[in-house]
Amino acid sequence: MPILELKGVSKSYGDGETETEVLNDINLSIEEGEFVAIVGFSGSGKTTLISTVAGLVSADRGEVLLKGEPITGPGPDRGVVFQSYSLMPWLTVFDNIALAVDQVFRKETKAERKARTSRYIDMVGLSHAAERRPAELSGGMRQRVAVARALAMSPEILLLDEPLSALDALTRSKLQDEIEKIWEQDKRTVLLITNDVDEAILLADRIIPLTPGPNATLGKEFKVDIPRPRDQSTMSSDPAFQKLRQEVTSYLIDLGAERAAQSEDATVLPDIVPIEIGKRRNNKLPKAYVDAAGTFKRTDRYLEYSLLDKVYPTPKGPLKVVDGFDMKIKKGEFITLIGHSGCGKSTVLSMTAGLNEISSGGIILDGKEVTTAGPDRAVVFQAPSLFPWLSARENVTLGVDRVYPHASKGERDDVVSYYLERVGLADSMDKLASDMSNGMRQRVGIARAFALSPKLLLLDEPFGMLDSLTRWELQEVLMEVWSRTKVTAICVTHDVDEAILLADRCVMMSNGPNANIGNIMEVDLPRPRTRKALLEHPDYYAYRQELLDFLEGYEGGANPDPEVLAAIKAKRKSSKTEQAA
Repeated sequence: MPILELKGVSKSYGDGETETEVLNDINLSIEEGEFVAIVGFSGSGKTTLISTVAGLVSADRGEVLLKGEPITGPGPDRGVVFQSYSLMPWLTVFDNIALAVDQVFRKETKAERKARTSRYIDMVGLSHAAERRPAELSGGMRQRVAVARALAMSPEILLLDEPLSALDALTRSKLQDEIEKIWEQDKRTVLLITNDVDEAILLADRIIPLTPGPNATLGKEFKVDIPRPRDQSTMSSDPAFQKLRQEVTSYLIDLGAERAAQSEDATVLPDIVPIEIGKRRNNKLPKAYVDAAGTFKRTDRYLEYSLLDKVYPTPKGPLKVVDGFDMKIKKGEFITLIGHSGCGKSTVLSMTAGLNEISSGGIILDGKEVTTAGPDRAVVFQAPSLFPWLSARENVTLGVDRVYPHASKGERDDVVSYYLERVGLADSMDKLASDMSNGMRQRVGIARAFALSPKLLLLDEPFGMLDSLTRWELQEVLMEVWSRTKVTAICVTHDVDEAILLADRCVMMSNGPNANIGNIMEVDLPRPRTRKALLEHPDYYAYRQELLDFLEGYEGGANPDPEVLAAIKAKRKSSKTEQAA
């Protein structure tokens, strides 16, 4: 008998005309000890599905059975780990876990309960932090506490609702390895909800997509026939992994394409030129720049960083975050900045935008020094920063009216419509920002940035708050619109696949403090690029492995062994040579 069964489960929210069926006829059977991953788009009903299994939500139709018995409410036989940690901030790590253990195992002696609590703290590698409180822990450590607390209850089934999605890539990778090791030790039945295909392949026995909502149901099932234990560092070069990754990703992309609104690109972009707003207070170029410039083509050195430093005062003295960032970017080039959290990527971007004061060195854009913010540099942040009481059209119009004051109203309206159509919002231009999803708001932010016709487009982890499937869609949108404008662009990201997809060059920053450029990787892949085409290209995984190796090499600090870095570069060249042969 399966340990968990869902039979014809359906769930709706709202009443009458406002009623929306979120889940429709979900049928799922999971064997004891099996690890199953459900992958799906944002808003497809993944959390509703796992909340139904947890007994936190009741199905409208169908039934959920645990060991053949109907689930009628929450219970200790199901351990749940949500995306947010939900820890008691005034309790230590030990006490947070002991709180659950004491409730579930009341008949055990105090010594037995203490030993049980300590066992699971040790299992997640937090014995050294047992007496710390949540505020003293990193995000990854707090999520380890949540996992330990769920496991310590000895549940029949472990329910993981996107438990790692709020973490940076490196911490996420480490915890994925932890979860697999724990699963191997305990062999608990696990149902994982995720939007990360790599995470699903690394951890699961089966991957089952949830189709886009409303009326979401389970799609085609994929069996993961990759031997355990699965090592992340070597898995990306495994042909079985590459094949499965391509199959699952292509299936999900096709599902997304089916639901995407198709718009007529009817608006023609008018031939109008933006004005340059504001006078620069200081037109004198930095001496370091003048000394190094000599004679050059402006297109070859359109954007220049000249020995850029950023120092922040701290109670312990000055802290140099960025140390000697120095590079030249061609006009129309797309650069991605990648590195560990806290390595100064966003600091470089904010100085480029004129939003953060430069400590020393200089930034030159099209022959003029960057000293303040201006519309010649459009910025798309992780959070879209829209006026919630204005529509998509009005949010974009605010900037367009400012930079095209001499154009007619009709021309300005056409600029707004053109870019909103390009990002897939032809039918939502008059929708209020407050009524939009995060993905839709980010589309407005992208449209607004391009509509300003900037000299430089700056993207600070623009898709970092979105689930990976929505991120794929918007990366494609960004690539499509960028291919039309060829604006010079810099994108800060921690996503290895995103860095390769977007870039002409990936600039890999060393770990901070005193961060600088550790390596620059030329991405010699044909454009236009799509994620599907990227996964099919024979050189893609060689580029990907170089970025992963680089991130691992710099994990310990700002100055890894030069021989290690040389070996990383040689490895990609060798891999590409082998594939060519």
